[in-house]
Amino acid sequence: MRKELCSAVALFMTMTTMLSACGLQKDDTTKAVEYINDEIEKSEAASDMSVVDYASAEGSKIVVEGLLEPVLEEASASASTSIISSAEASTTAANDAATNEATVPEVDKTVMVFLGDSQFANGRSDGTDIPHLIGNRVPDSVVYNLGIGGTTGALEMTTSETKLDGWSSNCFVGMAYALAGKVDRNNVLSDHGDIYETMNQINPAEVDYYFLSYGTNDFFNNIPLDHTQFDGDPIHCFYDAMCTGIDVLKDISPNAKIILITPFYGVYKDENEHLIGDTYVVSNYFDTLANYARKSVNVTEDEGIETFDAMFGTHCDLYIDTADQYLIDGVHMTLTGRQIFARLLAHLPNYMEKNEPSVYFDTDYIKISEFNPDEYYKYRDDMLKEYYPNYYEKLINGEYKLAKPDEG
Repeated sequence: MRKELCSAVALFMTMTTMLSACGLQKDDTTKAVEYINDEIEKSEAASDMSVVDYASAEGSKIVVEGLLEPVLEEASASASTSIISSAEASTTAANDAATNEATVPEVDKTVMVFLGDSQFANGRSDGTDIPHLIGNRVPDSVVYNLGIGGTTGALEMTTSETKLDGWSSNCFVGMAYALAGKVDRNNVLSDHGDIYETMNQINPAEVDYYFLSYGTNDFFNNIPLDHTQFDGDPIHCFYDAMCTGIDVLKDISPNAKIILITPFYGVYKDENEHLIGDTYVVSNYFDTLANYARKSVNVTEDEGIETFDAMFGTHCDLYIDTADQYLIDGVHMTLTGRQIFARLLAHLPNYMEKNEPSVYFDTDYIKISEFNPDEYYKYRDDMLKEYYPNYYEKLINGEYKLAKPDEG
């Protein structure tokens, strides 16, 4: 798609969507050396297309005008911060790793900050949000959940204000600038008092991990994938805005590890609950959500940060036949869905903090229908001994806080 056409489409689609988005200015737009879909091919919209039809139509896209994200009612952000003791995390992750000490000695905490949309905010009122479920599995951790439903990575097309002294948007880049003290937090979080209070507790210099989850609302708000699709300010583009915000986090938290989660797989239905298609085929005119996920991978490669795949089934069997088992409305996750991804994501800080071998993350694959929320995944000790003798040696020497040798 040529830039001129994309610019016109972006303006038109902005007027037909319900959600809004935010972002921040970026001068360096030369990082991406490979772009997804510089030329976009589209098929005619077919809302009555069956599962078999669109599953077999290789390369086809269903263009949906004004596709809206299902509304998720979110309760008060009453559990935006938590401190997880070693004993609490060990009990949740593995009974055989739980400490027997009555008093946990003072240790350095693993500080984890979560920036994202409703996939992080969902469940926060009762502590079953993904960030706190992850915290329950990471010993001696502090969790700060800054997730806000409806937010995007990029600045919404209806917003032209990019000056820092007038900034008021709580998109990813706006949140990064608020953490850095470059914009007024009161303006950015004027409608989110609990999140404001949580952000005020964070010392960026002490952050160990940033988890980022954006892209779904960029898709619903018809945000261009990158500046090759848009003639205006690249801060209105997903890739460019994500790079901008990540650069800010790197500046204020030079020792932190940054993990970008791709948009989550989902399915879409019309107002009559008829299936339209899934994230591989439903297009917002710019592209499918699957390609926003691929663009997220471009961001991680160019920024040199970690990526976690929540789209393509790398770690669990995500596809149309299992969607009802972990999604409320085709987009937002049920408690089971949140528990699944919390277990998988917790492996990342756990192996980086040497609580368990990295092979646990590499090999953990969840079949949704067989998921046990109380299970702590382990790679078999005999296989660890055969294929990863160095890890096995550390295991039997008790060097991993969570992973213990099998009895017998």
